[in-house]
Amino acid sequence: MESTKDIIIFDGECNLCNGVVGWLLKFAPEELFSFVPFQSPIGQKLLEKNGFDTHQLDTVILIDAEGVHTHSDGFLRVVSKVPKWKRVAALLAFIPRLIRDFVYKTASKHRVKWFGTSSSCAISLK
Repeated sequence: MESTKDIIIFDGECNLCNGVVGWLLKFAPEELFSFVPFQSPIGQKLLEKNGFDTHQLDTVILIDAEGVHTHSDGFLRVVSKVPKWKRVAALLAFIPRLIRDFVYKTASKHRVKWFGTSSSCAISLK
């Protein structure tokens, strides 16, 4: 996948993940991100290329010019790139990573139970 956009790999069947993608589609500049469901052929290739499990996803993955970012660091990096939300990301970054990752991983672990799944993805699978 050749792109100058940062790539966000997400679970296309997760309602929480689809909600976050929908929020980003609304607030992030269009030229900023490419959204790739991990279930798609491109998502599978990117996961494999970067050493991630191709059967399940427990974190949103951001691939940008500086590398691969996951869990709370990846989420904060995504939010920090949205112009109106940079300050929020900067404030949240003051919370120690151990605490941020605990909250992130807890939400990730229970996201399907709390938010359910969808038979359709926020974006079209490619």
